[in-house]
Amino acid sequence: MEGDYRYGRCGVFCEMCAAGNGRVNELAGELKRLTVDFFKDFPKGQGGFDWAEYRKGLEYFHESYGCPTCLEIEEPWCEVMKCEKVEEVESCLLCGEYLDCPRTEYQRERYPFVIEHYKRVREVGFERLLEEERERARSGVLLHDIRKY
Repeated sequence: MEGDYRYGRCGVFCEMCAAGNGRVNELAGELKRLTVDFFKDFPKGQGGFDWAEYRKGLEYFHESYGCPTCLEIEEPWCEVMKCEKVEEVESCLLCGEYLDCPRTEYQRERYPFVIEHYKRVREVGFERLLEEERERARSGVLLHDIRKY
């Protein structure tokens, strides 16, 4: 795709997710770099802080916490990626069955804004929707701020 966007087939724009856009990985690495040995001399448990566990957590987030997005996942766990049409359409938002599809039910319930994405694609096209979502992501909108829990 021309804009090289990070998005899920299901209609969720991954660049709004701190795992999907790489920010968790990046910030954990930076925090790890900035706090190298800073707290190592704290007595274990001082203020409820455990240096070894802190480092282990940062290393986990820096080295392994990144979402490749479903477009790059080798073994799909998501029902959307098990759809027989997944190779035919660039995004479920382009499928006429999206609003009634049992495979996108989870996304429509947890991320109800995807319904607006579906409608917006009909108005302006898929590429334009991705441009708009990238702008929202750049302005600071995060997925965890707009999804339902």
